[in-house]
Amino acid sequence: MRSHIAEDFSQGSHEANVVRLPSMPRGLALADRVLGLIVSVPAALLVLAEIVLLFSGVCARYVFHQPLVWGDELAGILFLWLAMTGAATALHRGAHMRMTAIVNRAGTEWGAIWDTVALMASLLFLGLIAAPAYAYINQQWMIVTPALEINDGLRVAAIVYGVACMLLMSLVKLLARGWKPAAIGIVISVAVVAGFETAGPVLQSLGNLNLLIFFVGVVGFTVLSGMPIAFSFGLAVFSYLSLSTSMPLEIVVSRMDEGMSQLLLLAVPMFIFLGLLIEMTGMARAMINFLASLLGHVRGGLSYVLIGAMYLISGISGSKAADMAAVAPILFPEMKKRGERPGELVALLSATGAQTETVPPSIVLITIGSVTGVSISALFTGGLLPGFVLAIALCVLVWWRARRVQPVSAERATGAVIGKTLVIALPALALPAVIRFAVVEGVATATEVSTVGIVYSLIAGLLIYRRFDWKRVGPMLVETAALSGAILIIIGTATAMAWALTQSGFSHSLASFMEHLPGGAISFMAVSVVMFVLLGSVLEGIPAIVLFGPLLFPIARDVGIHEVQYAMVVILSMGLGLFSPPFGVGYYGACAVSKIHPDEGIRPIVGYMIALFIGIVVIAAVPWISTGFLKTP
Repeated sequence: MRSHIAEDFSQGSHEANVVRLPSMPRGLALADRVLGLIVSVPAALLVLAEIVLLFSGVCARYVFHQPLVWGDELAGILFLWLAMTGAATALHRGAHMRMTAIVNRAGTEWGAIWDTVALMASLLFLGLIAAPAYAYINQQWMIVTPALEINDGLRVAAIVYGVACMLLMSLVKLLARGWKPAAIGIVISVAVVAGFETAGPVLQSLGNLNLLIFFVGVVGFTVLSGMPIAFSFGLAVFSYLSLSTSMPLEIVVSRMDEGMSQLLLLAVPMFIFLGLLIEMTGMARAMINFLASLLGHVRGGLSYVLIGAMYLISGISGSKAADMAAVAPILFPEMKKRGERPGELVALLSATGAQTETVPPSIVLITIGSVTGVSISALFTGGLLPGFVLAIALCVLVWWRARRVQPVSAERATGAVIGKTLVIALPALALPAVIRFAVVEGVATATEVSTVGIVYSLIAGLLIYRRFDWKRVGPMLVETAALSGAILIIIGTATAMAWALTQSGFSHSLASFMEHLPGGAISFMAVSVVMFVLLGSVLEGIPAIVLFGPLLFPIARDVGIHEVQYAMVVILSMGLGLFSPPFGVGYYGACAVSKIHPDEGIRPIVGYMIALFIGIVVIAAVPWISTGFLKTP
């Protein structure tokens, strides 16, 4: 497999789009650029507006004791517009989460055909959602918001705007393709649609077998063909409802609105921007330099630094891609000079990516709290020690592998050097404490606290580190919007799919099966670990959480498992699958960041994955690791 597979999944196929754009006819290229501007500029401004609004709310409430009663309402209105313009920006930049392993191995000609099939499927989903989205605006037009007295139809108009822009973008991409792959892709797509339409009466008589056809067959086919995962989920739900039920399709749009409009999820774009900000201001480098001065001279010392740096930085940024991009370019050149093999480096980087999934303020923690009702504050508290336990497991393996290796000419840092790097790193090291203090002391909510971190990092970058590039702020805002939109639209369509599964009775059947497993809590936990490892290797953590979290967390409570402990085990199990080759796409993301061929890390990573699995078993067996520091009622 090639290293750009992960780039296509986690960051989209932007490089591929850039390569094709010059071959577009001038009119199509101009249309493509205009469409990109009319979504990316508003999306960036909306991110900036949300930062200002949320931080103003903190100041008004905590400093002036005059809360903005309309603040949350306005933030919610803007948030749906941010989600949809961000999703459209992600489509334009090729930043939607996709699985392109099979397409990339199909060769140039067939790869182009499969890519066209995926594009046609995306067009089909966007075309199907357009009319119900417009109808949903009419339904919401009679609702007026309580504080600002704004018509709610203006808020949900964001869905129509985003869908219309994405539909036009997809049409431009289709017109820009060569006639042969476009023709074959269109024929295949039309044949599939016609087949389903013809089979409509038969499908309505199959009952719950349709769940396999649409939520396994359609989702599996479209995901493997390279279609964005969010669109795959949405197309499956639309197909299921329209061909095998008589339910109105506006329900799909309302479920998507419900999933994307949870104000807790506003923390996602805020923490993504914070992650980009700490890298730009040099705060990440300061922390890494301090750790290197402490451990750089011992056997495997920089490997320990890598583990510690990922733990610290993950606690600030909440974005795994930002974590790896901040650490690898700083540490890897020196580690290579000291004789570390590239395969070992990318294997350890992948392992630390899985290890730090529960370190707050993880986006996955925020998502799991929003869809299951578990306290985000409790998840933030409970996530620290499990990540530390896995860090110890990785450190033990690093020590074992390095015990017979002579250190390569790395001098022990003097006390003066350590003290100097500590002083430089202190403002950066204080950021997690500032975030934690703001939440615990009630200065800011879990949604708002990221803006406290943003303002702190802004001041530190300008006054202390003096590494603030104003020219990068605009691209950072656009990147934040694109990544946020890609995540949020997955949550929206996955919420619709979860609703469809619940209405079909599947959730009751799954709950009954899991609840009556022999062995009680032990069997339930063991099956959950295996299931979420497999889900993590196929899907990103967020879609799996949104789909199965609301179904399984009540069962965990019923069998006596603390919901915070179960959350930690689920998240870490998905992380293990996400970063385990050959299917774990997080591994290919680590390869892309470190510019190391995936083949070099396949063998070294096995030991690290075993160490992580042992750590997960320990966390599953010892509830105190996840719940020991929680406040008891």
